[in-house]
Amino acid sequence: MESSEAIRPEKMGPMVIKETWNTPGSIVSWERSENIYICRGECGGIVFIFLSDDMFRMKVFRDQVPDLTTTAAVLAESCVPHLFPVEETEEQLIFTTSAITLFLEKKSFIIRVENIQGRVIMQQNLASWNPRGANHAEYDMQPDSHFYGLGEKSSFLDKRGEHYTNWNTDVFAPHLPEIEALYESIPLLIHMHDELAYGLFLDNSGRSEFDMRSHGVAFTIGCATGALDIYFINGPEMKDVVKRYTSLTGRIALPPKWAIGYHQSRYSYMNQQEVLQLARTFREKRIPCDVIYLDIHYMDEYRVFTFDPVNFPEPAKMMAELLELGVRIVPIVDPGVKKDPNYEVYKEGVLDKHFCRRLEGDIFFGEVWPGISAFPDFSDSRTSEWWGDLHKYYTDLGIQGIWNDMNEPAVFNDTKTMDLDVMHFNNGRPVTHEEYHNLYGMMMSKATYEGLAEHLQGERPFVLTRAGYAGIQRYAAVWTGDNRSFWEHMAMAIPMVLNMGLSGLAFSGPDIGGFAHHTSAQLLVRWTQMGVFFPYCRNHSSIGTMRQEPWSFGEEVEGILREFIGLRYRWMPHLYNLFHEAEQTGMPVIRPLVLEYPRDPHVSNLCDQFLLGESVLIAPVYRPDTDHRSVYLPEGQWIDYWDGAVNEGGRHILAAAPLHIMPMYIKAGSFIAEGMLKQYALEETGELVIIHLYGAKAEVGFNATFTLYEDDGHSFGYRRGRYSELAVKAMGEEESLSLSWSYPLRDYEPHREVLRFALCYPFFTIAAVSGLTQLSMEQLEAGREGWVRKGNKGGIIVQVGDAPEGGEFMISAVKD
Repeated sequence: MESSEAIRPEKMGPMVIKETWNTPGSIVSWERSENIYICRGECGGIVFIFLSDDMFRMKVFRDQVPDLTTTAAVLAESCVPHLFPVEETEEQLIFTTSAITLFLEKKSFIIRVENIQGRVIMQQNLASWNPRGANHAEYDMQPDSHFYGLGEKSSFLDKRGEHYTNWNTDVFAPHLPEIEALYESIPLLIHMHDELAYGLFLDNSGRSEFDMRSHGVAFTIGCATGALDIYFINGPEMKDVVKRYTSLTGRIALPPKWAIGYHQSRYSYMNQQEVLQLARTFREKRIPCDVIYLDIHYMDEYRVFTFDPVNFPEPAKMMAELLELGVRIVPIVDPGVKKDPNYEVYKEGVLDKHFCRRLEGDIFFGEVWPGISAFPDFSDSRTSEWWGDLHKYYTDLGIQGIWNDMNEPAVFNDTKTMDLDVMHFNNGRPVTHEEYHNLYGMMMSKATYEGLAEHLQGERPFVLTRAGYAGIQRYAAVWTGDNRSFWEHMAMAIPMVLNMGLSGLAFSGPDIGGFAHHTSAQLLVRWTQMGVFFPYCRNHSSIGTMRQEPWSFGEEVEGILREFIGLRYRWMPHLYNLFHEAEQTGMPVIRPLVLEYPRDPHVSNLCDQFLLGESVLIAPVYRPDTDHRSVYLPEGQWIDYWDGAVNEGGRHILAAAPLHIMPMYIKAGSFIAEGMLKQYALEETGELVIIHLYGAKAEVGFNATFTLYEDDGHSFGYRRGRYSELAVKAMGEEESLSLSWSYPLRDYEPHREVLRFALCYPFFTIAAVSGLTQLSMEQLEAGREGWVRKGNKGGIIVQVGDAPEGGEFMISAVKD
């Protein structure tokens, strides 16, 4: 006798289900409640919240009362609703700020944003959802549209014609242009068209899609679960979008200087002796280095918060010797906690209910490096505090930085991550992992950063993460994951890191030399030349591959790498200045040319060269056996860093690039701050700074300004005002140039007696410096005030006392 099992639906053949998508319909009513505008339609509605004259939030809702919570990406202080006038006509609701006008069509819920000149910035034609909870919005795309942002994505700089998924994914396979999802998910799209730019940020931590490929005249944004919660961010310039987006989701915390130095890593340095010998070799060979990483083999059977008692028997002694050498250790800490009742971290996590669970209460277990493991629920502040407090184990050893890996979270199963029905209890607002997935890595890094900060007693921590979501920049630097030692991956790193910078991730970079596969001497040289100007600078390689330490390929390669790594340290004052700017404004450290030259049609998809700040152009060589490359110079005059040759901008040039040279150009009229070569960033060798001015002119109309930010480089004292700002100004006059400096702020006093100013490749012949004596270089090095001629192209160095009240001198030109 058969039971009802005989007529199970799947036995009756496939069912044809027609997908039904709903829209809000026409507006039925609208109201303002505490500066929040709620527009209800026949089937749903949209709530509008204006956060400033240039930014508003629009969230689709289907219930009677909209849910106005946000993810942890958005800063609460940036979400205060502002009141702006609204006008109602028969066909529209019209919201007006000082910068934009938002038109909402009553009949269709079409949303149009115009600037004050009446030009259309953005038009959203459709917002819809299906019965299973997916959401979708469609936007106009113009013939001249260009798209940027979206964080860590492969392929070229401009994302027009691409489709991407936001779902943090452990991807060990080669990073090909067609890969749509990697380790980070930053759902910010910057759309530039018709000399206008705006951003759309989808605050949804589940799976989302951005499609600039499929519709020709439109692009779409969609999410598989959760709400369609979108922030419109006005430009009109791309810089404005980046600044406003980072005011919404936060900006990087100024890292300690040692974190901006050169980092050396491998999977893995296997024992204490190898680590110590590695550090000694850097010092013996006079190759600067600040950090050595410990990958998973330092742990006792891959248990986090442990050291292997056999291979690392005396970690405290090892740390003490390394700190004497000026080398810091950054150990890896993964989220997977080994299932072992004798392991204190696991026992605490179980007893205090810190691990992710099913709704019914069972702990979720997955296999990672330690074997079967449980995973902390970082959505719960109680668990985050527990996890952060565990880091006292490391800080007690003198460790100030942590490397968070495998935190997508990665699991060795078919889906590569946690089951989607695992719960995150989210401080009393439980959500499934399907909804929370992309936030997991960010919340782990938040717990790590805050735990380190708590135990470091005023020292700045450093956290490196593989996975993250919008806002991750507040807590961690980001590297681009498991790339390979391919020339193509070196080239791909440029647009990837540039778009990460546009997406708020100012502190990012790839594994120099490539992680998997085998590097070569040429590839390591070229990648290092590029990498020392990336914000995050780490050489990392995989187990079983060719070694990638700087001395791995003989003396010639070692010499080139020593020179370029040293260049990063000499440029540390300038780099640190740019990191300070990133903290203050959100501007990235390295920038695509389109950010600084948005009207130049040659740079909209230029992604094999980049700018360091505003005025230094870096053009890496990214092909083997290549000793020349084409370089595009934008408007202005550009001075070759190596030989002083002057090139007019607005054109391509063919640059010579033998193996020991990477093409670099400084824009005429720019200041660059350099320091003395150090073997590690906080080496106590004084803080002599040399302010270089490139391409000065002794003529009326020339002027250049610069501000150098300085603090102690390691503590949070700067947040209490303990920093200085050195303001420098150069002004051209008829046959002379005046240079003045002052300290608008000087609550931090650098350890130096003198300041140096260098005029590099000036556009005039220098006769004398008023009030100062011409000296020899030896006299200058001995500390005397005066000036010397430097090089054969008219450059000079001027040395003056570093007086708190500042000063001024005049440089006279040889009269024709």
